[in-house]
Amino acid sequence: MAALRVFLPLAICLLLGHQTFAKNDAPCQKSKWNNGFNTFVRRHIRAGLPTTLDQNEWENYIKNNGGCDRPTQSFLHTAELDRVKAVCTKAGGKTHKENLCISNQPFTFVTVRSQQGTCGIRSILEESKHLILACEELENQCLPVHFEGNPGNVKPQYNSKSCQDPQSRGHSPSFKMSWLLLFLLSFVAFYLF
Repeated sequence: MAALRVFLPLAICLLLGHQTFAKNDAPCQKSKWNNGFNTFVRRHIRAGLPTTLDQNEWENYIKNNGGCDRPTQSFLHTAELDRVKAVCTKAGGKTHKENLCISNQPFTFVTVRSQQGTCGIRSILEESKHLILACEELENQCLPVHFEGNPGNVKPQYNSKSCQDPQSRGHSPSFKMSWLLLFLLSFVAFYLF
């Protein structure tokens, strides 16, 4: 019984930690991060972006608006916000892998690479690629929470499932019982019964 008193709190802590920090295994599941969409917009869809690829303008922009700590950043114009949000819907995106969706159509965006911590710009590139975004449910809407790079210029697989807004799916996300929870329940059942 003493082992149960020691093991049970440890198992519960491990289980809660695993569930809290685990990333969703499919798009449009309940987000574990309430501020994800706002952070995504603040990082990638900012007002006042430079309209040229001039290195000095981008360096000043990043210095004045934050981001020197991020070696690679991609920026979309504010006019694209609704189209970007649509990537996480049946109409705008396909399931890519895990909680990632890929846009049905390419987007044009600017990728800035800098020396981490210095704001010194290494390269500025205007790209046209399909967006890969982590999509999660926040306040009953599936929204982007992370911009994933697409260095291989991957395109959507048209036979893949569509990304879907939770309201249009007709069901809630399934609960996956983790191996730790199963073990914990078995352990408690064995020692208590």
